Amino acid sequence: MSRELAIPASLPTGSIDAYISAAYQLPMLTAEEEHDLAVRLRDNNDLEAARIMVMSHVRFVIRIARGYSGYGLALPDLIQEGTVGLMKAVRRFNPDMGVRLVSFAVHWIKAEIHEFVLRNWRIVKVATTKAQRKLFFNLRSAKKRLGWFSQEEIEGVAKDLGVKPETVLEMESRLAGQDTAFDPQEGSDEERPVAPASYLPYMRMEPASQLEQSDSSRHEDKLLYSALDDLDERSKEILQARWLSEKKATLHELANHYGVSAERIRQIEKNAMNKIKAQLVA
Repeated sequence: MSRELAIPASLPTGSIDAYISAAYQLPMLTAEEEHDLAVRLRDNNDLEAARIMVMSHVRFVIRIARGYSGYGLALPDLIQEGTVGLMKAVRRFNPDMGVRLVSFAVHWIKAEIHEFVLRNWRIVKVATTKAQRKLFFNLRSAKKRLGWFSQEEIEGVAKDLGVKPETVLEMESRLAGQDTAFDPQEGSDEERPVAPASYLPYMRMEPASQLEQSDSSRHEDKLLYSALDDLDERSKEILQARWLSEKKATLHELANHYGVSAERIRQIEKNAMNKIKAQLVA
């Protein structure tokens, strides 16, 4: 019981340094304690046992997350995703397999961090296939010099990682690219590259565009009024009260007015809307 009480309910938030410091001060579990907690979780769904197992292994999540700091993503986010992987591993851990939790959890922790890196490293995805994912996390360590690969280096990396040389070339090109803001940034720095939005014409004030929008609006209004005229008087009044009046009526107010149920008013409204939609798309 004293071991359980030595592990707090949560770690401090607001400062990543305080969080890491507190995580490394948590006591580590012995093999016997870890086995007993895992059995409690498996047999009795003991969430307190799961909490202790997670908290005592947060230090390993931090250690793994730091290895992915070179991708430019925030360390707290990497730790958070890795902790999700740790919790999944704790839930699936089998104490009878004869291995420690850390050996089992490392694959789950890395898998969650990998997914997070691939989702957030760039706006445009750089790795979608299995071969590209494998190459993404190994290409940097495979580079032996700055600059682009030579053909010999491309073939060597492809052989080492078990992928095609074309895949190495494509991934190297993607890694070398940079995201560009669509809208121009504020400021007057002449050396700043022109944003893609600057190349697009502003069509809103073009006479042809304005005429097209005006004709389209008139045509849609004509279809709408024609569809309303084809409705019976009660359906038209219900739609007017429900959608076109400044003070919109409720179903129960209309039900009292026409002496029917609120469900009947809803059905009439729905049928009228369907008739109008059918004429607008015809």
